[in-house]
Amino acid sequence: MRIELVKRQQRSALFSALSPFIALALTILAGAILFAFLGKNPATALYYYFVDPLLETWSLHELAIKSAPLILIAVGLSICFLSNNWNIGAEGQFIMGAVVGSMLPVMFPEFQYWFVLPLMLVMGIAGGAAYAAIPAFLKVRFNTNEILTSLMLVYVAQLFLDWLVRGPWRNPAGFNFPETVRFHAHAILPEILPASGRAHWGFVFALIAAVALWFILSRTLTGFEVKVMGQSPRAGRFAGFSRPKLIFFAFLLSGGLAGLAGISEVSGAMGQLRPVISPGYGFTAIIVAFLGRLNPLGIVAAGLVLGLTYLGGEAAQISLGVSDKVARVFQGMLLFFVLGCDTLIHYRVRFIGSPAQKPVEEA
Repeated sequence: MRIELVKRQQRSALFSALSPFIALALTILAGAILFAFLGKNPATALYYYFVDPLLETWSLHELAIKSAPLILIAVGLSICFLSNNWNIGAEGQFIMGAVVGSMLPVMFPEFQYWFVLPLMLVMGIAGGAAYAAIPAFLKVRFNTNEILTSLMLVYVAQLFLDWLVRGPWRNPAGFNFPETVRFHAHAILPEILPASGRAHWGFVFALIAAVALWFILSRTLTGFEVKVMGQSPRAGRFAGFSRPKLIFFAFLLSGGLAGLAGISEVSGAMGQLRPVISPGYGFTAIIVAFLGRLNPLGIVAAGLVLGLTYLGGEAAQISLGVSDKVARVFQGMLLFFVLGCDTLIHYRVRFIGSPAQKPVEEA
């Protein structure tokens, strides 16, 4: 017996809308079972994971800090995925945006003027976009699989950052710790409400990017081109749309937003470069993009949910003594259930029995 997926003639509009909520409910149920196997009370564990981080004002600011890079990166990835360009290397673009944007305060610390921070943000966007241009060029010029090239470049960026902060950019007054100098005041991204918490303007950038990309996708010819080329490249070519141009547009936009997220993270939440500046934002943003149905406005809500899993993972680690990998398990289960629900919405499962054996003919 074998199992086949048969494409449905019509998909349910109701279940398409409810799919993310069903996936989230299944993730919570699976998480309860996971905590039970770990010997923890499921109700208590889920409380610490999803409720406790929302009870204090400071934790809401932390949620905004965690969600901002997820939203920024996922909004850019949604353009790539809708246009059928699979950028899996946003983590590397995030890192390179942080590295390029940090050049001014690290290499020229005496250069302290009001325009340093805007210049850093522009450099961060350029750094992420330039790094994303590499898999775009390889795909256009050599038809290389962008999944592999963009993913491999992540490890190049991680090793490059590690080499920088342990070598030429190491703080000479940092007691031999692998970190750069602290950014000066003109290179720090300001807080939104300084009196109430640490949430910085990176979250505002994320909201602006989501609204801007929603407008582009729903109200402009470029958005129409992205959707047409993603769903039917042949129809797009007949309409006169340029495939190479769209590939570069999608990758440069995605990389630029990832780079903006990177420089916002180090200039806002961290204030310096370290060997590790991301807990995996670039990969988690893939889950955010699909949980938000590749809709920039839906991605904002999805980013808050995934940001909550980071805070909840830390709270559960402190209060229950569970591993810090629990957050990754929750994120992985969420992606699994999102993709599973979407698959069952578009396809139905058919079980096919093994064909009956023909009787052996007698000689």
